Amino acid sequence: MTIPAPATKAYEEIVDFIAAGTSPDRVITFQPSETVKARVENLIYREKNEGISSEEKAELDLYLQLEHIMRLAKARARQYVTKQ
Repeated sequence: MTIPAPATKAYEEIVDFIAAGTSPDRVITFQPSETVKARVENLIYREKNEGISSEEKAELDLYLQLEHIMRLAKARARQYVTKQ
């Protein structure tokens, strides 16, 4: 799978987060950078109002997949925290 260049930053942030080691509490509080948030917001806005290219749609889809993975990880981390 080829990752669109702008989406690489989001992937790198998550890879760095995992590689640095983590805890359930850190997973729960993880947030993407302001740069990534702004890019996703821009793509969503433009998709709804102006339309986006197929490359931008693929980029947005990747961001949404990453968001889904992080939501699942956060839910699992909350289960670990409540069991302690």
